[in-house]
Amino acid sequence: MSRVVVIGGSGHVGTYLVPALVERGYEVINVSRGTAAPYRPHLAWSSIENITLDRAAEEKKGQFGTKIAALKPDIVVDMISFDLPSTQQLVEALRGKVEHYLFCSSIWVYGRLFSVPSTEADPPNPIDTYGRGKAESEAWLLRQARLTGFPATCFRPGHIVGEGWVPINPIGNADPEIFSLIARGDELVLPNLGLEMVHHVHADDVAQWIVRAIENRAASVGEVFNTVSEQAVTLKGYAATVYRWFGKEPRISFKPFDEWIRGLGDWAENTRGHITRSSCHSIEKSRRRLDYRPRYTSFEAVRESLQALIACGKVHAPDAPGSGRSE
Repeated sequence: MSRVVVIGGSGHVGTYLVPALVERGYEVINVSRGTAAPYRPHLAWSSIENITLDRAAEEKKGQFGTKIAALKPDIVVDMISFDLPSTQQLVEALRGKVEHYLFCSSIWVYGRLFSVPSTEADPPNPIDTYGRGKAESEAWLLRQARLTGFPATCFRPGHIVGEGWVPINPIGNADPEIFSLIARGDELVLPNLGLEMVHHVHADDVAQWIVRAIENRAASVGEVFNTVSEQAVTLKGYAATVYRWFGKEPRISFKPFDEWIRGLGDWAENTRGHITRSSCHSIEKSRRRLDYRPRYTSFEAVRESLQALIACGKVHAPDAPGSGRSE
């Protein structure tokens, strides 16, 4: 069976991806800085090889790509390349030596949407450094696939969520206190009419997507795919749903965006990034080419994460929502 190197495999997606690959018989090598542990325990972690490499430090020495190539991978899943020079250094070292290279991009290659749901045919229009770095890497990789046959696939996860992470909340940031506020039944203020959107995806579904792309190589090489849940959620609908999980009637009010954002303090810029994008993306291409069918809706993914946050005390809930994944 093929040898898979997962760069950044100890992160949230890797927590699910590494066991999924091991269960399918792949030989797996996890490359990380060695500072993080998987979010969930699994016997698979005892059967893989863990390599400690600091990507930034090795790239400065011009050695990161060479060291990955020396592991003799058939497949490389790159979860942590954030700009074009980083991507290029690795790809040049792997050229002619791998069967498949999967690049983790982001829905943040999209800036402000012009139609919804957005599709992969819509041109990227990034509005920040992170999005530009991902978009530039994507464009270069797809050109390499067309012109030189380099076997690259790009995928764009949404707001990744699941046990161990704070979900992007109904005001568009990662402050867990917003969930505590809702749990108390306090009033939540939203921008405009609360119709801006966020688009989550469970880390397990991103892992599922990667496995499907590997096992449907001919359909995925040279392509880019959105990797999100079936549907985005509006801020207003999201907030109302969470209130009801806690047995509370929604208490929601609204302010004009410019006035509202000034009251968010240290969370303002994180919020602005999510709200101005108002993410909503189609997975039809992933469904059609790879038979990608997310197990979790956005609400189910958030609820699982929220239950874990309550259990560990990061969200304070007088009456915690019930068990299960129903909405």
